[in-house]
Amino acid sequence: MRLVFAGTPAVALPALQAVAASRHELVAVVTRPDAPAGRGRGLVRSPVGAWADAHGVEVLTPARPREPEFLDRLRELAPDCVPVVAYGALVPPVALEIPRHGWVNLHFSLLPAWRGAAPVQHAVLHGDELTGASVFQLEEGLDTGPVYGTLTDQIRPQDTSGDLLDRLAGSGAGLLVAVLDAIADGTARAEPQPADGVSLAPKLTVEDAQVRWTDPAFAVDRRIRACTPAPGGWTTFRGDRVKLGPVRPVPDGPELKPGELLVERKRVLAGTATTPVALGEVRAAGKKPMPATDWARGVRVDAGEQFA
Repeated sequence: MRLVFAGTPAVALPALQAVAASRHELVAVVTRPDAPAGRGRGLVRSPVGAWADAHGVEVLTPARPREPEFLDRLRELAPDCVPVVAYGALVPPVALEIPRHGWVNLHFSLLPAWRGAAPVQHAVLHGDELTGASVFQLEEGLDTGPVYGTLTDQIRPQDTSGDLLDRLAGSGAGLLVAVLDAIADGTARAEPQPADGVSLAPKLTVEDAQVRWTDPAFAVDRRIRACTPAPGGWTTFRGDRVKLGPVRPVPDGPELKPGELLVERKRVLAGTATTPVALGEVRAAGKKPMPATDWARGVRVDAGEQFA
């Protein structure tokens, strides 16, 4: 089949590379427009766009995929199918109808669970033990289309969202190519999603990433892992914001008030609503991440001081 790949961030690259190496013909990619980045705020190509530039593949960057110029070019390219991974824009029906087999989306959850922009983050945040990836037919609704295939993955106790997303991006790439092969062979079957078990996964905001020390230790742990690497778990100390890497619940730790800090020789504990957690990396504003013990020595934490 002739394919146009739609995607934007680095998590889409394993699938893009797998599609390019498949038996199908990759004729172009669609990605979000170049965006300001870095201290100079210069325009930077998306990871998908940069890969395509490096491999001589045409790059389409419509501000909105309903633009007439984009739709005309997509018709000229005449793709049989558009595989999608984390493209980042709503695709209108007029664009969905152009490829003979439509747009086929790789989504990092077991649909209908966690429809939306941040399925992996919400799976970690809510303590799911099992997740996976789904390839489904894109339609106008939010991740509502019929599903061609799925794979599953166990969420490990120390998994961050970044860890889990990396694994699913790799395994999901193989699933996407297998579905494209089945579509080309005429053997693919898309099953409607069940009506039960629907949950939504909106993007996690900076406000969502603030640690709530009045939560139990397991919830503090999950929130920080869900927000790692982005937007990054954080709290405040002496009125300034500090970012926190993943923590470790300490079931047999001393009794501390929520947010109360206890500096020991080899660890730094912070109180929660239940048992404390041992801090991992701490990053103060304008500083590099450092082990919690180094941070605590540097700021000279006083007895009874608290995170807020």
